[in-house]
Amino acid sequence: MALKTAEQYYQSLKDLHPISYILGQKVENSYDHPLIKHMLAGVARTYALAQDPEGREYLVAESKLIGEEVSRFVKFYESRDDLLAKVRMLKFLAQRIGTCFMRCTGMDAMSAVGIEAHNCDKKHGTNYWERLLNFVKHVQKNDLVVFSGVTDVKGDRSLRPSQQKDPDMYLHVVDKNGDGIVVRGAKIHQTGSLCAHWGLIVPAREMREADKDYAVCFAVPVDAEGVVHIYGRGTLEARELEDVDLGNIEYSKFAPMVIFKDVFVPWDYVFLCGEYEFAGPMVRNFGNYHRHSHGGCKCGVGDVLIGAAAAAAEYNGLPNVSHINAKLVEMIKTCEAMYGCSIAASVEAKPTESGIYMVDPVLSNTSKLYEGKELHEVTRLMIEIAGGMVADVPSDKDFQNPEIGPLLQKYLKGVEGVSTEDRVRLFRLIEKLAFESRDIVSNIHGAGSPETHKMAILRNADIESKKKLAKNLAGIKEE
Repeated sequence: MALKTAEQYYQSLKDLHPISYILGQKVENSYDHPLIKHMLAGVARTYALAQDPEGREYLVAESKLIGEEVSRFVKFYESRDDLLAKVRMLKFLAQRIGTCFMRCTGMDAMSAVGIEAHNCDKKHGTNYWERLLNFVKHVQKNDLVVFSGVTDVKGDRSLRPSQQKDPDMYLHVVDKNGDGIVVRGAKIHQTGSLCAHWGLIVPAREMREADKDYAVCFAVPVDAEGVVHIYGRGTLEARELEDVDLGNIEYSKFAPMVIFKDVFVPWDYVFLCGEYEFAGPMVRNFGNYHRHSHGGCKCGVGDVLIGAAAAAAEYNGLPNVSHINAKLVEMIKTCEAMYGCSIAASVEAKPTESGIYMVDPVLSNTSKLYEGKELHEVTRLMIEIAGGMVADVPSDKDFQNPEIGPLLQKYLKGVEGVSTEDRVRLFRLIEKLAFESRDIVSNIHGAGSPETHKMAILRNADIESKKKLAKNLAGIKEE
């Protein structure tokens, strides 16, 4: 079974029993919880679309590892075409789901880890690459969801991992024996950990020799003993709890904290352990890949923002108004710039010794910087076009009240030919797109903070060669 259906995905979760806490309560079956089911729906849609004739073109690829068709979410990036296909797939999905679909971090981590596992084997004679290949084969054969655990809680951020007063501020190895390792720590912002089957855990920063216990990468089942998932709150979740005022929006996002309470990991699932010089490159690889991914998915969400703004103008009776059209052009410009940078980063990708291709880091990080700053302007323009009703539409319960419901139907009507219900549904969508905290913050901090994006650009931009070009044209001769 290399490709699951949506129903098979839901069925596979019944075999998992992760320890999870939601709003202070230990939840025996988190998959039935009203705050989780909308997230699961987004993941399930990726499975459903892989079975759809149109979706197959974007989501399905051939695996060299197992010789079968697999989801692109579980395939290494083995060519520039793979990277182009990834960006196009993410845009396609985002246009249909409108928010995060939880599978990109694991996809990006597999290739990021693969490059450095291969490099580490070459330098130290380890067998991390073979272990990773076996893990990826298992994931591909069973069409599993993998989340990537990258961001540590970090404690005092002015101190290195080994300098922290509490050593658990970064995930680290606390014991090892002939069977495996034991790890302790916590990872935050873990997108979709309760939608996944496995986690692929990656160091969050570069390490030095004193930090070698923190230079650890491994795979672990989401319900392994000692792994605890704690739901992270969002701005609009009360509506999901009450099952009202959703506007029929089926999908949502969440990012728990995942705590590792002395978790045992067999050696077969360890892909870095103490080789500190590979920790920094591994997380930088991940960052470059994931910023590249954002250029696809956030551009797809941007298309929804643009469409919602244009539809709101139409429902308000203001189609083809010059200032609104000018705002729509600004929105389109930003989204296409993000997408274009990620497409270009794919075209300019280079192969590594592992056979995995690395995107152009300058272009992928440029795409992410556009997102972090300019996508907020797209959101602002959508709100400006839609109008103030986005902020305070009365509740579904008010519409259902026989005394005031008819009055709301009357006074919230827009142009003829568009029902009040459809107009309210559109306002609800715009409200979610604009005010859902997890997505808004992800635009800035997803795949690392804006400063890490800038550092990646400076690290890879080769300023010296640019200076030489300028000096040559100026006629400056140097020794």
